[in-house]
Amino acid sequence: MSLFLSSYENRLDTKGRISVPASFRASISGDKFAGVVLYRSFTNNCIEGVTMARLEQLAGAVDKMGVYDSELDDLSAMLFADARPLAFDVAGRIVIPADMLRHAGIGDSAVFVGRGNSFQIWEPSAFRAAQERSLRNLRTARPNIKISQA
Repeated sequence: MSLFLSSYENRLDTKGRISVPASFRASISGDKFAGVVLYRSFTNNCIEGVTMARLEQLAGAVDKMGVYDSELDDLSAMLFADARPLAFDVAGRIVIPADMLRHAGIGDSAVFVGRGNSFQIWEPSAFRAAQERSLRNLRTARPNIKISQA
């Protein structure tokens, strides 16, 4: 399983290409699709990224929802209809579609943010603000993560 860790800021070149961090590409190297799948986040002004294998897992989870569940229509529209599979070029770059860049407010640089089984792409100052909010929230909530022993 792919694991996306850390945060990396990269610039878009004049042709709109951006390098996917090397550690993210290495995490994906065993997948059958040599690239990433992006879709507009429906929780933040950023772009969500997953591997094709992870998207297939999400499709399996969605299949367990009720066929006529009203949330299914919205979720399918955002998760699958909006998803763009983007293959890496020989230098490990992708071209993020313009509508996604607008959604996230991304101009000439972006931050790739590891989130475990997925990642996000943010406009740098928006990410810093979101990260500060998360830190404040966690200091208040002080979550207790339970790890099962194998």
